[in-house]
Amino acid sequence: MSAAAVEQPVDPKTREPLTLLEEANKLMEQLPGYRVEIIGGVLTVTPPPDGPHAEVLTDLMLPFLTAGLHGQETKVMQGIGLWLPNGPEDYAIPDLSIVDADYKKHPRGNNCYDPEVFRLVVEVTSSNHNNDLRNKVVAYAQAMIPVYVIVNRKHGRVHLLTDLADSGYDRHRIYAPGEKITLPGSIGAEVTLDVAAILAIGRH
Repeated sequence: MSAAAVEQPVDPKTREPLTLLEEANKLMEQLPGYRVEIIGGVLTVTPPPDGPHAEVLTDLMLPFLTAGLHGQETKVMQGIGLWLPNGPEDYAIPDLSIVDADYKKHPRGNNCYDPEVFRLVVEVTSSNHNNDLRNKVVAYAQAMIPVYVIVNRKHGRVHLLTDLADSGYDRHRIYAPGEKITLPGSIGAEVTLDVAAILAIGRH
């Protein structure tokens, strides 16, 4: 007869505290549909997006797909994990990304990938718009993400951040409805975005 394993009661006082990454993974299990990230050593939890948020992402994908960016050289991805160099456990989950097609060869743990494979990231603001406009600007610049696009639904603008410098992004252009954005060719193709159309879709 085989002996059964006996579990000793664990004294909560002697239990090792969870790491921030373990806390994040625990929250993801407890809150399905929520986005859990660690940015600048701070754990952030974002509620599930509304319908217009998701619709903006779908419409944003179309010009990228039409330009051939989802092919042999690059892939257009939603919700792919980006490992950040800001801290030992930092990571973000951009709404939309253009990554090198061989991204699978560059895992960094916790279902995240090395920032070097990311050519562009897009965030569509929701309840945590300050996170996209401030904390993630710093985080993505430190991760050397060459192009960062923010669809600012709260203020009716689209931000384009490019030209990495020591202090962050050297170029931060804000576009209003009626303007069009031509994205840098470094993403792999020529893509132009219609600001008015994007913002109209994103209205609540």
